[in-house]
Amino acid sequence: MLIDPLNLDIIRHLKEGRKSFKKIADVLGVTENTVRSRVNKLCEEGILDFTGNIDPESLKGHRLLYLGVKLTDLDISRKGEDFSRLPGVLSAAIVTGRYDLILQVLLNDGFNLLEFITEHVAKIDGVQTVESFIVYKGYNLKVPYIL
Repeated sequence: MLIDPLNLDIIRHLKEGRKSFKKIADVLGVTENTVRSRVNKLCEEGILDFTGNIDPESLKGHRLLYLGVKLTDLDISRKGEDFSRLPGVLSAAIVTGRYDLILQVLLNDGFNLLEFITEHVAKIDGVQTVESFIVYKGYNLKVPYIL
């Protein structure tokens, strides 16, 4: 699907997730039906998704971290998919630089870093090293709640 300037404008307005299609249409000078139709198409194509996101610091006993993963083989895409399905993983990304993958992980008192690494990460073949980066303070950081 082509992401044209109108689609980008609609997506920018949807940063305020509860903003009505009517208000967006009025600002952009199009019909409410145009906005609704384009949003539906963006969702159908997997380009746009609506979620309720939270500030992880507001959740007592929860911790957000990033995990850098270095692999022993080059089957990076499949490994990225494998990691994306682990409990607590909000996102998994193939990256350049020192690591092959960066994971964004949400943990809580009942599911800690040691458990995540020893019971889940360790079961994925081809992991050479992992390095954790615990988030102490985030800015503009909101995540879906998945635990």
